[in-house]
Amino acid sequence: MKLQIKLTVNGKPYELSIQPWRTLLDVIRDDLKLIGTKEGCGLGECGACTVIMAGKTVNCCLVLAAEANGKQITTIEGLADGDKLHPIQEAFIEHGGLQCGFCTSGMIMSAKALLDENPHPTEEEIRQGIAGNFCRCTGYTKIIESIAAAAKKGKE
Repeated sequence: MKLQIKLTVNGKPYELSIQPWRTLLDVIRDDLKLIGTKEGCGLGECGACTVIMAGKTVNCCLVLAAEANGKQITTIEGLADGDKLHPIQEAFIEHGGLQCGFCTSGMIMSAKALLDENPHPTEEEIRQGIAGNFCRCTGYTKIIESIAAAAKKGKE
């Protein structure tokens, strides 16, 4: 038995026929071919699969695709405007907020949700905003600096 669902991902509507057990991560990567969202642990512990659904961050490895029916979803691919990167993406590049890049899309999506809610966060608020995202490469300093720089750009 398949379920019919409708999603809007990065502003584009989709109608899909899916197995009820499939996760939103599976649909995003396999069906929609948006591979910027990564599967790290598959258990909701690492944050690599973070997307914004209905205005809130979710670990899409834990969300059944059926639960996303009718929802607006933004992935890392939805932040850039054509060839123009989002200011958060630019800040991560300019301030060295990435190394291997595996966690980067999840970090950026968490940063986006944070800055949408709180455009001028303190360092502690930034740390709390990315608390669900695990990076094995950095000491988080450059990531926090990148998010703070993006927030500062937003003030200008």
